[in-house]
Amino acid sequence: MKILICNAGSTSLKFQLFSMPDEAVLAAGRIERVGAPRGGLFTYDAGDGRAFRDEAFVALNYEAGIRAFLDKLTDARLGAIGGVEEIDFVGFKTVLSRGFYGTHVLDEAVLRGMEEYMTVAPAHNKHYLEAIRTFEKVLPDTPRIGAFETAFHQTMPPEAYIYSAPYAWYEKYGIRRLGYHGASHSYVADCLTGRLGPQYKAVSCHLGGSGSLCAIVDGRSVDTSFGLSLQTGLPQMSRSGDLDPFIINYLIQKEGLGAEEVFHALETEGGMLGISGVSNDMRDLEAAEHENPRAKLALDIYCREVARYIGGYAAIMNGLDCIAFTGGIGEKSARVRGAVLAQFSYLGYKPEPAPVPDGAAAGILRLSAADSKVAAYIIPANEELGIARKIYGMFG
Repeated sequence: MKILICNAGSTSLKFQLFSMPDEAVLAAGRIERVGAPRGGLFTYDAGDGRAFRDEAFVALNYEAGIRAFLDKLTDARLGAIGGVEEIDFVGFKTVLSRGFYGTHVLDEAVLRGMEEYMTVAPAHNKHYLEAIRTFEKVLPDTPRIGAFETAFHQTMPPEAYIYSAPYAWYEKYGIRRLGYHGASHSYVADCLTGRLGPQYKAVSCHLGGSGSLCAIVDGRSVDTSFGLSLQTGLPQMSRSGDLDPFIINYLIQKEGLGAEEVFHALETEGGMLGISGVSNDMRDLEAAEHENPRAKLALDIYCREVARYIGGYAAIMNGLDCIAFTGGIGEKSARVRGAVLAQFSYLGYKPEPAPVPDGAAAGILRLSAADSKVAAYIIPANEELGIARKIYGMFG
């Protein structure tokens, strides 16, 4: 069985074509800075020297990126398959659909549920729906399956997911903390179980174009930084993160703005871009921080917020055995990891001079010294493999 996974992030597209059940990767691709007019990157690798890299690639939307990958996947020289008809399922990391959790066939009822929650996840459902609809056009006879991000957090206790708002809102509309990045956090939890055993207390830090933290006890989510929507928690690249809700009404009164204008600004002009005035890309901010005080301020705020959440989760869990970093920033930014981990020397964290490969799992690096009381790892979350396993479990 061949399963193609499309992971549409807020600023990136990742693809992996799996042969199941042996979990062999037949081809993989990544497109970065989707929507940006310049500075993008397209990588593709089907093994045996069949690779492609374009550091000037521009994908102004998700459909352009998807079609570019499918062209390479079936290319006479670089391709891994003879034609798209060889793909049995297309799987997606999906955020939320009203009334649907877990893994589902993406029929019209599920897509309508996603559209109904468009105002809750405008930066995500829009792109996921675009990706799903694109595959619907390109591969109309291939089943499309969605693994919803909220499923992993269904183990949170009520005190973690109930808001301090009128309880009737929860009863009538289901307004509660849902949490996202479930595919990533659950993959990290599985890896930590393999290293630490079945009993542990950890914080998974998915830091990327979209970022969230998850408190994990014995492999189960007990709290997370995202809420009903993805507009809360950490400062995001262009989304505000945590914000006093009365600021919105204040701006409406003082600036004469409509509510939609304020929400649009918080979604597209806030976060790291809003603070720095430089960019919504962490790499640009790190390059500019020594000359631009606002770029440094944005980085300092981001690292402080990550550390603040970790510290709060350590208190809730009454202990902390491990901190794990994943996502583009979590895996690649030594600057961010170092600033965050430096705050936990009081818990007995000690760093290694340089990351150390850990065990047989590809890409996992240990950041903590052997005698550190708190372990720290880089765990490249293979969300795509996790989704492929779920699809094969349903249809294999």
